[in-house]
Amino acid sequence: MDNYDVYIAKCDDYDESAVEKAIDEAISAINGLDFVKPGMRIIIKPNLVSFKRPDAAATTHPALLKALCKKILALGASVRVGDSPGGPHSLAVLNRVYSATGMTELKSLGVELNRNMEQRMAHFEFGKVLQDFQYTAYIDDADAIIDFCKLKSHGMLGMSAAVKNLFGVIPGLVKPEMHYQFPDERVFSDMLIDLNEYFKPRLTIVDAVIGMEGNGPTMGEPRHIGAVIASKSTYHADVVCAEMIGMDMKGLPTLQAAFERGLAPESCAGLHLNCDLKDFIVDDFAAPPVRGLRFMRKGTLIHKIGNAALAHKPKLQKKLCVGCAECARICPAHAIEMQNKLPHIDREKCIRCFCCQEFCPKAAMQVHRPIIARVLNRID
Repeated sequence: MDNYDVYIAKCDDYDESAVEKAIDEAISAINGLDFVKPGMRIIIKPNLVSFKRPDAAATTHPALLKALCKKILALGASVRVGDSPGGPHSLAVLNRVYSATGMTELKSLGVELNRNMEQRMAHFEFGKVLQDFQYTAYIDDADAIIDFCKLKSHGMLGMSAAVKNLFGVIPGLVKPEMHYQFPDERVFSDMLIDLNEYFKPRLTIVDAVIGMEGNGPTMGEPRHIGAVIASKSTYHADVVCAEMIGMDMKGLPTLQAAFERGLAPESCAGLHLNCDLKDFIVDDFAAPPVRGLRFMRKGTLIHKIGNAALAHKPKLQKKLCVGCAECARICPAHAIEMQNKLPHIDREKCIRCFCCQEFCPKAAMQVHRPIIARVLNRID
């Protein structure tokens, strides 16, 4: 059998027979479940970012999860599915997310949905930027973790896929604190790599059947890609995901961080794939580029002027805003105040973590890309 780094299975929709065929093909091709033994406790970490229906393309589709769970259960292991969505880390929020995202369908198989809301502290002596952090305690019950992400655009990082999915082990409102602690996208990416190195998922699967483009990772538009991706490396899976949506390491800080630490190749040319990736590339995928150009020495006058002219920032679309103040509540830098029932952003305080954009329930906060940055990036 070929020793594939990443396997891409064609899957055009979420029909039960189609997803079962794709999951079986992809996992079998890389011996993805060869670590599973009877009696093991397997935790699957999907992307359950918010109260989104499966057809919104913001979360891992339940049909794919069901197909994976069937395979694991048939091997005699138990399965628990869990995540920590954005917002308050509470059982009420979690139950609502499980219901909205279709996770309750898994209970008929004998799959447990995590409801342990305890939190613990971890110390990671080998972390590059993250040595001590708070995480969701249920992860400790796992004999092995499977990362089952969704391929989406992302306001801060350009792309959300396998590596970013591990951010879900951080409890709800601790996430904004992490954004504030690591406001620079390169350092934030190193933090994500540290999380992946600490928890070490044994298998990565990407729901790229219907991805999300545009105003991701929660309020973008569904986009057909037609693939299920499997790898034993979160980093390798992300390299494939990036090229699939027309991006590369140059524009994605998570891949740059993985490459610099020797965890990922520079491109798919350094990976053994089962097929020609050209068959799956979406040339016109609408993904927001990462922030702005950073060629000026920080702290100088030219840096300040250039940052103001080039940096991407959250911007309010007034016609979409309903004045719910969720952006003000979630902002880790306390940079948003409500004035006349509309959010006002203090640009001096804003760290451009795009939490307001990610969790706005009406997509009123969007990534604004200055015209100078658009022109220079096109030239580049």
